[in-house]
Amino acid sequence: MNTALKTALLIACAASASQASALQLDLDTRHPGAEIPSTMYGIFFEDINYGADGGLYAEKVKNRSFEFPAGLTGWSVAGDVVLHDTGGPFERNPRYVTLQPAVHPELHTMLENEGFFGIAFEAGKEYRFSLWARTDAPGAKLKAELVDPAANGETQIMAAGDITVDSRDWKRYEIMLRPDATVDKGRLRVFLCKPEAAVDVEHISLMPADTWKGRPDGMRADLAQRLADLRPGVFRFPGGCIVEGRTLDTRYNWKNTVGPVENRPLNENRWQSTFHHRFFPDYYQTYGLGFYEFFELSEDIGAEPLPIINVGLSCQYQNHADSCHIPVDSLGDYIQDALDLIEFANGPATSTWGAVRASMGHPEPFGLKFLGVGNEQWGPEYVSRLEPFVKAIRAAYPDIKIVGSSGPDSEGDKFDYLWPEMRRIGVDLVDEHFYRPEEWFLSQGARYDDYPRRGPKVFAGEYACHGRGYKRNHFNAALLEAAFMTGLERNADVVDMATYAPLFAHVEGWQWRPDLIWFDNLRSVPTSSYYVQQLYGLNRGTRVLRLTSAGKPVTGTDGLFASAVLDEPSGDYIVKAVNTTGSPAPLDIALKGLRKGKTPAEVVITTLHAGARDENSLDRPDVVKPVTTTATVASADWHTELPANTFAIYRFTSAK
Repeated sequence: MNTALKTALLIACAASASQASALQLDLDTRHPGAEIPSTMYGIFFEDINYGADGGLYAEKVKNRSFEFPAGLTGWSVAGDVVLHDTGGPFERNPRYVTLQPAVHPELHTMLENEGFFGIAFEAGKEYRFSLWARTDAPGAKLKAELVDPAANGETQIMAAGDITVDSRDWKRYEIMLRPDATVDKGRLRVFLCKPEAAVDVEHISLMPADTWKGRPDGMRADLAQRLADLRPGVFRFPGGCIVEGRTLDTRYNWKNTVGPVENRPLNENRWQSTFHHRFFPDYYQTYGLGFYEFFELSEDIGAEPLPIINVGLSCQYQNHADSCHIPVDSLGDYIQDALDLIEFANGPATSTWGAVRASMGHPEPFGLKFLGVGNEQWGPEYVSRLEPFVKAIRAAYPDIKIVGSSGPDSEGDKFDYLWPEMRRIGVDLVDEHFYRPEEWFLSQGARYDDYPRRGPKVFAGEYACHGRGYKRNHFNAALLEAAFMTGLERNADVVDMATYAPLFAHVEGWQWRPDLIWFDNLRSVPTSSYYVQQLYGLNRGTRVLRLTSAGKPVTGTDGLFASAVLDEPSGDYIVKAVNTTGSPAPLDIALKGLRKGKTPAEVVITTLHAGARDENSLDRPDVVKPVTTTATVASADWHTELPANTFAIYRFTSAK
């Protein structure tokens, strides 16, 4: 029996459950509590696991500007190809290649690109091939081909098109390619054709025509849609540890990520060589997915942008000497970068950085409200650097909410030191991170119940259940995340936002798991944790409702967790309940305070249930998936049974 059918049958049996042993949940409908921030549930992007190049960024060509340290990384050559280190059309990407006539009429000069774990293309879809080129013999021709090296037919060529280079000056050329077969491990070939004459070539690109929102240099549509479908309220970017860099020279510098993509310089990815057992020496950042694109994506999916900037510290995990960091008295350029970023996002088109934004196609401000200063730093070295940032930002932009860090741990010495310091400095939010095993999540249902109600709010900026001895995207991990999130919701007066991490992972290029969305070059699949995040996002509500059992919050006693909200636009009451035990839990949900004779018309029940180690995969994407049913409600006291190991959402429609 499949999981969906099993869950539906369990729900159908609810009416026959014994009411005598039921746990009563009292829902106070009369006195709505704290407002739930629109930013409560969001997403966090970091370029780990090939999340940007080779992932969300739709570019299919690896090392398209020949700027990798080994200039022909990702390329195979035939005939006479010469790599030049300088002289190209773009100041910050100066390399280019010359395709010269081969020495024999039966030989061919060619470049072949391997892409990111292959170049995938689909039959009947269009792909935009472009490059910059020049020649001393106008009329020289190039041919672009999409090929399948493993083809078993008469030809490897699945699509082809010609370009006539007609200028002695650098110029951009573009054609559309439409393959007649779907290939997941293809290649792109660029031939020098007859009449043979040398052609200089730079910035070779292959983009699907159907990018997100149809933008020519945009994002992979299916992956961007996965993000939109989460209904996120906040979008944190670009990291994560890449903000810090392995060294400060390789930190993520937002100013290198704006302007024409052809002139954005290459950067080493901090995750390139972090793990010897998951080693990817050709993992770099082209910055094609840069800060402008992040702001644009935030706008598209309706999420508040939350950029994170470097605080003058390189990665503290990888750098222990003071000489690896910027001295406190030398932070001027870093602080100016922060102020310039706010101007880039919010300044008028007549301002220096607002003009850059406008030149890229967005004359209106993005409306930035939040800025994170530092990622996962700790100790006095972080605090001493954060303070001058806060002072400068407050003076120039007092309305910007500043996010500080509580370090890499959910408790302990670093955490205990940083929280009082964040209060003293006066940041608006404190970013807490927790990658923890099952028992931690089971013990944290009441984590925020006793947090101070004044002072900085909480941003649960990176979290995921890392199964002890089994770090995968299995259902049990997601179930415990759902249980933990009831505590976030119940404490919406303290917790302003929360984002699972990491977001993306390529099945052939990951360094870290679990992750929210897995993908290959053609497909993507939401995990169990994705559905938990989505269900919270779709049922966020607007006000917290008090939900108790015997007068106390339901925070894990007997393995049960629960919270409730009011959705004011619809008038619906929404109860989220999680049973982490192996036995069904009969529940009596009593809606207290309804006007006499006014009861909900029905309840929409959405459940997520599977075996503990069940997980979705690209080949089996629906092993874990929400199931929705509807039941009538006869009175303000409604009885049900929450199946074992199940996350359920009970949405009571507005009263009659």
